[in-house]
Amino acid sequence: MTSDFFFFIVVGFCAQIVDGALGMAFGVLSTTSLLAFGVPAANASAMTHVAEMFTTAASGISHAYHRNVDWRLVARLAPAGMIGGAIGAYLLANIDGKVIAPFVSAYLIAIGLVILYKAFRPPPKRDVRDWMVPPVGLCGGVLDAIGGGGWGPIVTSSLVSRGHDLKRVIGSTNFTEFAVTLTISLTFMLTLGWSELNSAIGLIIGGVIAAPFGAILVKRLPVRPLMVAVSMIIIGTSAMRLL
Repeated sequence: MTSDFFFFIVVGFCAQIVDGALGMAFGVLSTTSLLAFGVPAANASAMTHVAEMFTTAASGISHAYHRNVDWRLVARLAPAGMIGGAIGAYLLANIDGKVIAPFVSAYLIAIGLVILYKAFRPPPKRDVRDWMVPPVGLCGGVLDAIGGGGWGPIVTSSLVSRGHDLKRVIGSTNFTEFAVTLTISLTFMLTLGWSELNSAIGLIIGGVIAAPFGAILVKRLPVRPLMVAVSMIIIGTSAMRLL
């Protein structure tokens, strides 16, 4: 095995630990690392989503095992997210996703600040029949495919900011992400083709190894520090991408 391959394993492991514990950031961290390593943008997004088919499956099963998943929330998120993911992947093959990237980053920074505020003044919990769930899933799927990541930051942060239970949102978002990622990956394969799997294989190995640990962390960590950590991740990564 080459040092490059081990690098991708480490990236996959670290990204999945963060994603499993906070419900976000695997795509953002993986795509950013691949771009820094010299992988072309389209390939970086495609390979990240191919890897996520495996890591999200492992993470979702782990969260279900630890009872972090709200199945009613999954049922409302999954169809909208899959439709949005297919649309976003198709658009990425035809337009430059960088055009809308600054607006997405600015939105995420605002959501991060809202979560940070509500970590210390938590709102009352809402029922999952909240009308915003499907639109949030649709937008999350579109922007995840275009930006090479973003399902977790957009969906998790939006639902938490509206008062949904943090741990259930993280578990449900991770579980639902498998269906969304599968749709995005298949769309990429049909529009861009399939090549250079080494980076994806490394990400898969590292992410699958890390998946059970993230589910354990989200079950055991207290809510307020977890919300603060979520907000810091969103603000930090979004500000770097915006700059």
